[in-house]
Amino acid sequence: MSKELIRLTDCVMAFDDEIILNHINLYINDSEFLTLLGPSGCGKTTTLRIIGGFQQPTSGDVLFDGVRINHVPPHKRQVNTVFQKYALFTHMNIFENVAFGLRIAKVPEPEIQRRVEEALALVNLPGYGKRSVLSLSGGQQQRIAIARAIVNRPKVLLLDEPLGALDLKLRKDMQIELKKIQQQVGITFVYVTHDQEEALTMSDTIVVMNKGDIQQIGSPTGIYNEPKNAFVADFIGESNIIDGVMLSDGVVKMYGKKFQCVDKGFASNEAVDVVIRPEDIDIVPESEGQITGVVTEVTFKGVHYDIIVDFQGFKWLIQTTDLSPVGSRIGVKIDPDGFHIMRKSQYSGLYGDYSSYSDAYDELNEDPEAESDEE
Repeated sequence: MSKELIRLTDCVMAFDDEIILNHINLYINDSEFLTLLGPSGCGKTTTLRIIGGFQQPTSGDVLFDGVRINHVPPHKRQVNTVFQKYALFTHMNIFENVAFGLRIAKVPEPEIQRRVEEALALVNLPGYGKRSVLSLSGGQQQRIAIARAIVNRPKVLLLDEPLGALDLKLRKDMQIELKKIQQQVGITFVYVTHDQEEALTMSDTIVVMNKGDIQQIGSPTGIYNEPKNAFVADFIGESNIIDGVMLSDGVVKMYGKKFQCVDKGFASNEAVDVVIRPEDIDIVPESEGQITGVVTEVTFKGVHYDIIVDFQGFKWLIQTTDLSPVGSRIGVKIDPDGFHIMRKSQYSGLYGDYSSYSDAYDELNEDPEAESDEE
């Protein structure tokens, strides 16, 4: 049974009249890899800064090992932070960069030597101590920043978009590397990202946030397979989200037809959001389909095709290894466990229609500069 290490109780953060965090309640266990995930401005960086002591909540409590630490400054908390901008000292070699915190703490020289060498080995840069920081690649600089943080043996390491400056392949390599480091050192990692794949790859627990509220907390598989509302379903992975009616346990109606599903516990004839993941849809001949539609767009993705299909004016995304050309009429089949039924929420009707689907459009809307300290 994991031991609770950090708890935020009813935390509010407000700047003037703007609520950045809206009565957040969250606990983090010892040795857990927990990720705060959400779009720019959702409050995840603010949550991280409150844990680190860089900001005090307007109201609410921050507990560390059961002790209230609201007014404890950052340097007196058993917490270290790795920022996106690594802030390495260019006038010092790598050894001195990593040793910096130990020297301030007046750790004896032999122990500094041993701990710095251990930290460099842990981040796969043994023997790099005499090199200049300026000689390192972006990924290596990131590892040095992590070594400098873990050499102080904090109980918690906070990481604020630490892979944001790296190219895609290096990011993917570092995701695996970071998870490995966390498991080796056995300390709590609290990680901030807006990248859903990053969160799914590394986390034990994901906290999905939007507009200062926690939308859902759970394991990567739990959140992907059982999203609580349309925002979570859309933000974690791709989702077709269709209006439906739960006729009774195990039976949902959409497009005027009944479908078998595995969900229960809804009121009879309750209006619901029906989530169908693109990979859970089988394309079949039109005559065999539960419903039929017309292919309007096809994008080759290497391993599979992304196919947009128009079903009575609402466009679905289907991911398949079989090509269906634009203009063809197809049928689809969905197994009962391919449906996930969600209660209606404030996010109903906002997501899940792929009328304007395009990767280029998604990338244009991701503003790398949008993250800020006052998030």
